[in-house]
Amino acid sequence: MYRRIDDFISDWAMDSKGTVNVFSHLTDESLNQRVGLSAGRTLGRLAWHITETVREMMESAGVPGVTGPEQHSPTPTSAAEITRAYEESAASLPAALRAAWTDDVLDEYVPMYGQQWKRGTVLSALMLHQAHHRGQMTVLMRQAGLSVPGVYGPAAEEWAAMGMPALP
Repeated sequence: MYRRIDDFISDWAMDSKGTVNVFSHLTDESLNQRVGLSAGRTLGRLAWHITETVREMMESAGVPGVTGPEQHSPTPTSAAEITRAYEESAASLPAALRAAWTDDVLDEYVPMYGQQWKRGTVLSALMLHQAHHRGQMTVLMRQAGLSVPGVYGPAAEEWAAMGMPALP
């Protein structure tokens, strides 16, 4: 749980750059990649879900002013469009958050998805939600034959580019 808005914003700057890096490796053709014949989300839907959730989760917690698509809006067929929408939404979050909340309110509860969450927990959940689905995306990206960038450290392809073996 976050206790300082500046700490969240610092982490958000790094983590959202990682998300943009993953999104930037998508191709329009890869957006339809699924796990086998599963009826689960496609690679494009996962990326769009991450994008939609920035605005949706913040609005649900009482932070207006975050830009972004409405939840459950149609998934674009363009990887560049998804990336652009995510970049705009992620960039709008810090100012909206600073305008709506102070450090003093992060320990207060707000209704979230049928439960009561501390506001600082909402910020943690947004970060972890994004990381969770980014991880799912990397599996589908490999299945689609795409290179996978590292977010918290080098991916196998990046180790190879540095002339080093990937860790087993």
